[in-house]
Amino acid sequence: MNLNQINKKLNARFHGAVRAKLSDSCIVLSGQLSTWQETVEACQLAATKYSTTHVVNDISCTEVKNIPMRTPKLQDNALDGKSPDVLIIGGGISGVSIARELSKWKLNILLVEKESDLALQASGRNDGEVHPGIDLSKGSKKHYYIRKGNAMFDDICRELDVPFRRVGQYVCFNKGFAKPLVYLYCLYRKKHDGISDTKLISGVDLKQIEPNFAEEFKFAISNPSSGCVCPYGLTIAYAENAVQNGAEIALNTAVLDMAVENGAIKSVTTNRGIIYPKIVINAAGVFAEDIAKMAKDRFFSIHPRRGTNSILDKKAGTYMHSIASVKDLTISKTHSKGGGILHTVHNNLLIGPDAVETYEKENTETHKESIETVFSKQKRTMPKLSERDIITYFTGVRAPTFEEDFIIENGRKTKNLIHCAGIQSPGLTTAPAVALDIEKMAVQMLRRIQTVEKNPNFSPIRHGIPVLKDMDDKHRAEMIRKNPDYGVIVCRCEEISKGEILDALHSPICVPTVDGIKKRIRPGMGRCQGGFCSPLVTQIIAEYLGVPLSEVKKSSEDAVITFGRTK
Repeated sequence: MNLNQINKKLNARFHGAVRAKLSDSCIVLSGQLSTWQETVEACQLAATKYSTTHVVNDISCTEVKNIPMRTPKLQDNALDGKSPDVLIIGGGISGVSIARELSKWKLNILLVEKESDLALQASGRNDGEVHPGIDLSKGSKKHYYIRKGNAMFDDICRELDVPFRRVGQYVCFNKGFAKPLVYLYCLYRKKHDGISDTKLISGVDLKQIEPNFAEEFKFAISNPSSGCVCPYGLTIAYAENAVQNGAEIALNTAVLDMAVENGAIKSVTTNRGIIYPKIVINAAGVFAEDIAKMAKDRFFSIHPRRGTNSILDKKAGTYMHSIASVKDLTISKTHSKGGGILHTVHNNLLIGPDAVETYEKENTETHKESIETVFSKQKRTMPKLSERDIITYFTGVRAPTFEEDFIIENGRKTKNLIHCAGIQSPGLTTAPAVALDIEKMAVQMLRRIQTVEKNPNFSPIRHGIPVLKDMDDKHRAEMIRKNPDYGVIVCRCEEISKGEILDALHSPICVPTVDGIKKRIRPGMGRCQGGFCSPLVTQIIAEYLGVPLSEVKKSSEDAVITFGRTK
């Protein structure tokens, strides 16, 4: 689509309020619109799916409020003057997987994350599905990486000691007449797009596999390679393995500015001092465009998209043991109409997500209508679903470009910069493969200015914290004999012991908050959501740190649990 065609479309829809121009091989939109939804629509009209000619959004939107990025209260000089070979910005699955792969080399690697823990945004707020790629066509980076990434999960999760199950995915249809057409679709995806495990199964076979699915399903698309993993568990495991191999991770560290001279980043200003990196990797999620702008290399725009998931009690986890959704044979302009149902590695059911455009990059509040929308659809997949089984819910904000594809490339104007941007679903699935390519790009970039040698001490193996509830009686008894703390149950819902909590506090990346412990070993993840165990976890952390209870936080410095003694 050329510029004249784009402007013709924009004029027809917005009557001259928005105009497109070509600048530095980007389509830059400017003008004035009332709502964010209109702004997104204008940019989508100008964008071509999977194109590398990106739309840059410079439209002034009346509805949009200038909301500054949340930054840590921490101010110190702990990082001042550091000169890492590689500075990675962002502690999500992209950043930490890149750090781990780069730790194969004798490099000074520093990863900075502005939050108080890893995976606090999109990487910890998704459904954890390892996708098969059935919905992706050749020509996109998503398609290029998804089958490679999917195939790596068995080995990666074994090396990092992270639970992973290939539970299979079923896309269910209730219109029998559509079967020949869907068969041709599956054949095309299998032969042309390389989604080799795609096949059709009958409604009878589907019912034998998942007896609680809707009676009216006539057939389903099956992809056995689909799986589930704990997204924040995998992110933390990647990060710990990177640290074990020499990388440094700095939490509560926000990038505030950059100095760029002669097309190269010279310094990066943070709340913890000025860093002087040789190369920078932009894996900043919804803030990737902001980082690109600081680096004078902005050639794309991010339009944040909210997605809400509900977690159901483990008793609901017995209803099904796979991943499923119902498919409507209608054309929709939305990117998602209610997600799916997923049996998690922890044996809960997860319902969602939906997809709602938003300009608020860090607003993760959950809205009632999102839960209602998702449940109204997924009850068609499995009528036994009930909102009464919800034990918690959460919302994440994804980071798509208007072209709906990943940006995995060197900076276009800034020569010591690599972008890992526009990462949304299936970004968790593709992360292992993307990290390998960015590792190669970074090493190649560094070799222009220095010698880069292999790290002879690199080990891909990371041992997780022992999970006593999964052990047989003999091994559990032996663990308790060696350390009686393993026999003190703190969280009854998830059967977590004091010994496991202390192990989490001794882990390579210690985050001594209630939520930090929760994410690592799950106290507070059960039916009561921490109603019984949170005070005990708080007490254990306080004793470990040697501080009063009032100094222990739920998550960040602002998340106060207690204010001091009352009697």
